[in-house]
Amino acid sequence: MSSVPTPAADSLPRRAPAHWWTAARLALGTASALGISRFAYGLLLPAMRTDLHWSLARAGALTTANSVGYLLGAALAGVAARRWGPTVTFRLGMVLTALSLAATAVSSAYLALLTARTAAGVGGALVFVAGGVIASRGAAAARSPAPITIYFSGAGLGIALSGASLPGLLAHAPHDWPAAWIGLAAFAVLATAASWTAARVDEPELRSAAGRRRVRRLWRTAVAYLLFAGGYIAYVTFLSAALGQERTPVWQISMLWTLLGISAMAAPRVWDPLIGRWPPARVLTTLLALLAAASALPLVSSSYAVLAVSVLAYGATFMTVPAAVTATIRGATRPEDWAPTLSAFTTVFAAGQTVGPWAAGAVADRTSAAATLAWTAALCAAAALVAAAPSGPAR
Repeated sequence: MSSVPTPAADSLPRRAPAHWWTAARLALGTASALGISRFAYGLLLPAMRTDLHWSLARAGALTTANSVGYLLGAALAGVAARRWGPTVTFRLGMVLTALSLAATAVSSAYLALLTARTAAGVGGALVFVAGGVIASRGAAAARSPAPITIYFSGAGLGIALSGASLPGLLAHAPHDWPAAWIGLAAFAVLATAASWTAARVDEPELRSAAGRRRVRRLWRTAVAYLLFAGGYIAYVTFLSAALGQERTPVWQISMLWTLLGISAMAAPRVWDPLIGRWPPARVLTTLLALLAAASALPLVSSSYAVLAVSVLAYGATFMTVPAAVTATIRGATRPEDWAPTLSAFTTVFAAGQTVGPWAAGAVADRTSAAATLAWTAALCAAAALVAAAPSGPAR
């Protein structure tokens, strides 16, 4: 597998800043579709659970509904990107995400909430796949993995903003969770507007090429990605609930969540050089092992210092896993195969996320909310072992 080549010394100052700025605006896609639409639910969950009298399994089912939508969106994304191009697909996903966030505030009926969260998942998958293709084109033009890692680190902005605002608001007025969803929808609208031109792609081959899914040669990466997807989502979904069960003060929950987002935003500085120089399997194994350790730390101690280390390490790694997988796909396939292969891997990712939150919540209902953290640690550790195993010859 080829790594991303290093740019020539005389081209970097002239070309990279423009690509980085475009990637930063494109990253508002993951900020909205992932950081706000998916991960902020972990902050809203305690208030919604209290107000609507949910069990942890019932609360986790909303994340499962979001993942079912993500699964549907992943199946559609490759087709949409080939038919309409990644630009239209990305913009469609952004609009759908904003509308679904607003719809989540309309009714407290469980079926309505499930429907809205499913629609948000569809929009998120369209953004994820199409944005990944656009970022990959940017990485090829810049001769650097930075556009890819910057794009995925955008989720950290959504996490940081929701972490800084939602816990305090809901602690004083837990019944106002619909207003919180409206605020998140407003951010999604602004993100859609700001990222609109950054998603523009001029190459006609991205629309017309009939690429193929190239999964067989990357099957080990796909299995590790499946395990990661089933595990990582439990941490961000149930972390607030686990901390609340331990009587952690609201300001500490808010600070920890904000640290998680800031750490995710800073991740490209740490991982860009390694993604460019290390073999893809080594990068993925290292990320997954760090995730397993980070998610297990709160099980060892509930002290604030340990929790801070946990969220900082987790934030610096969890959104870099999709970036590393995308970079692996980019190095192992032809440009015309990027969209269908990313779509296939996003389907694998969505399948893991569909089962993970419900299963972790069901286990926690019979034990404690801390079991969700153990779930994340176990599945990420298993994924690291799969990624680290020696690969056979490519087929």
